Amino acid sequence: MKRLISLALVLACVAGTAFAQVDLAKVKDGVYFAQSAKYSNTGWKEQVTVAVSSGKIVEAAWNGVSNIAGAADKLFYAASGKYGMIKASKIKSEWDTEAKATAAYLVKTQDINFSKIGSDGHTDAITGATITVSEFFALAKQALASAPVAKGSYKNGYYFAQQADFDKSSGWKDSVLVTVVNGSIVDVVWNGTYKDATKKSKIVEATEGRYGMGKVAKKGEWNVQANAVEEAIVKAGNPSKIAVKADGTSDAISGASIHVTLVGLAVDALKAAK
Repeated sequence: MKRLISLALVLACVAGTAFAQVDLAKVKDGVYFAQSAKYSNTGWKEQVTVAVSSGKIVEAAWNGVSNIAGAADKLFYAASGKYGMIKASKIKSEWDTEAKATAAYLVKTQDINFSKIGSDGHTDAITGATITVSEFFALAKQALASAPVAKGSYKNGYYFAQQADFDKSSGWKDSVLVTVVNGSIVDVVWNGTYKDATKKSKIVEATEGRYGMGKVAKKGEWNVQANAVEEAIVKAGNPSKIAVKADGTSDAISGASIHVTLVGLAVDALKAAK
């Protein structure tokens, strides 16, 4: 009984945090960022950026990153016609257009505590947005409840790079997508594409237990170790700061014993951000 009560209290605290009201007048000037804790069943992890100045939201952006092999950021992916929502949209609008309309609505109304959302996550209050908007507003509030992103030296944006060829022994071609907000690296996605269509992305294969590294690696399956490398790059603020040994591994990342090809790929990707 005590365990059930404790669990109920934990859930109540989490819910209270998720739906806490935000007072913009108390938010310090800065750029704020938040993203979903995990990939959705469609393969996307939502990201929201909010810039505040003198108690007002002056800029907002809704985007996302994916575990789909070789995918760019969600706005670019949708604008390129690969997302496919426009075919089913009642207003014949693609995801990127509706996401921008939702972010613009927040800037225009300053309604960070927007509550005109149905149980299905949709709203009739935002012209041009038929998509589920609940996560956007939840992440916007989550972002403003966190510390602002430190000012960095990179250009804001999404930076992608991948290996030139498939590895002859493994059959995989690794890739990276780096998210830069306020000049700082806030997220890194390390993924891979297989040489033929028999496998999904490297993240998916590892997460769903088909990659096979978890059976022999002391530090976990590939996705677990990859996540440790991603976090190390975000923490370092610059992949060039992570020393890589001649054998392709790194003693600087305690949670990974794999070859850290991500480090070199991230360096290449960020050349366009300087």
